[in-house]
Amino acid sequence: MNMDKPIRRVAIFALLLFFGLMAQVNYVQGSQAEDLRTDKRNSRQFADVFNSPRGQISAGGVVLVTSQETGKDNPKYGRNYKEGPIFAPVTGFFGGSGSANGVERAYNSLLAGKDKRITRQHWFDTFIGKKPEGADLELTINPAAQRTAYEQLRSQTQAGRRGGAVVMDIKTGAVQVAAGYPSFDPNEVAPQTGEKGSKRLAELDQGKGVIKPLVDNALSQTFPPGSSFKAVTSAVGMESLGLNEQSIVNTGQLILPESGRPLPNSHDHGNCGSQAPLKGAFAESCNTSFGKMALDLGIQQLSDGASKFGFNKRVNIEPDFPSAESSVPVSVQDANGKTIPTGKDGTARSGIGQENVRATPLQMAMVAAAIANNGKVMKPYVVQKARAKDQSEVYSASPEQFAEPIKSDTAEQLRDMMRAVVSEGTAKNLQGRNIAGKTGTAEQGGGIPNSRWFVGFGPIENPRYAFAVITEGPNDGATNAGPVAAAIMAQVLKK
Repeated sequence: MNMDKPIRRVAIFALLLFFGLMAQVNYVQGSQAEDLRTDKRNSRQFADVFNSPRGQISAGGVVLVTSQETGKDNPKYGRNYKEGPIFAPVTGFFGGSGSANGVERAYNSLLAGKDKRITRQHWFDTFIGKKPEGADLELTINPAAQRTAYEQLRSQTQAGRRGGAVVMDIKTGAVQVAAGYPSFDPNEVAPQTGEKGSKRLAELDQGKGVIKPLVDNALSQTFPPGSSFKAVTSAVGMESLGLNEQSIVNTGQLILPESGRPLPNSHDHGNCGSQAPLKGAFAESCNTSFGKMALDLGIQQLSDGASKFGFNKRVNIEPDFPSAESSVPVSVQDANGKTIPTGKDGTARSGIGQENVRATPLQMAMVAAAIANNGKVMKPYVVQKARAKDQSEVYSASPEQFAEPIKSDTAEQLRDMMRAVVSEGTAKNLQGRNIAGKTGTAEQGGGIPNSRWFVGFGPIENPRYAFAVITEGPNDGATNAGPVAAAIMAQVLKK
């Protein structure tokens, strides 16, 4: 039986309204889901944060972080961290609203299954009310090398003090190691720990003395780099003052221009006796040569040159996952807020990585990466891929250049100078370990143990990885940081 025209029109109109409603619901729940979820006016955005399993986090085929059912209504799911203290500088922890760090924070939306890249792909699940499952993350970290780094740092760091290590692929920026000691166990503050975990989190946040467990010592803590910073001073001097590795520089006594006091060398013989090629002064770490170079540059030019490597800004490793800011200050503020310019004495001391110069292990690894990679630094990152539960790829890292602070020829000469440190200089104890680099021992004053560094690259020929290691304690970088770097790199180079 034929329908009357009016009825037919009403039916068609109703059908159009139905499809329009479906389209609108799909758009709101799919395309706009992330915007609505994170809108500050949405008071329910964290209400069900523990009611769904999060994606897992793995590295090198090893599953590091998983969700687990608690058997409770709230929270329904907890979080389990394998070898938590070892991998915490990268994985971070997850404890709900405003309580997360590391990759758990940076990739929260993907791990929780609420990111547009998942909700759009699985729009029908969203439409019928089925919650999308979180994506799994694959990290760039080398698990064996990360474990070695943690154990080595623990053995070489003085009790009550800190240590950190970073290794990065110079061609891609992929971080292979980001280890710190002391660390913390994310299992102690996971969702299933409840009020006990909240109290523990407050304790960790407060810390004891210089130990701040939630502030990792690889990416988020700065230290005086000492003589390892001479790699930066040399680079800026070679680029700006026309020096090369064979340039003859003064290595004898340097009297500081303001105080009239001498800037001492660790020894006053060999290349540090009076004059030497820059390569020899670098190999034996003659303070006077690099103090004088800094004075010739001036603090502003030294700071600007360091900025090209990443100093004086926070380096974003991942979204909402920045490193601490390394710095070469041209001025500082005193306790009363008064600005005090870095004077000439301070400039000379800055040239040897003292005064107010501060650096993270990540930043010093980036310096070594520029030297090893013909003057180019790739942007560091720690997440390689993200996959939805159906194994479809929703994210893949794309290596990108961070900066090109020095020319290729300068980088080549600096590689020779770092090789000389091991073959004939301050790190002869590392011969045969297939690494090159620069030692550093920074006095921190006031009874505080030394900041001991070794920064460099490996293999010695055709380098592929850059590294930086710092430990705090007595003695020097060659003895107490160099062997740590060698042990870590032995694991990295097994690949």
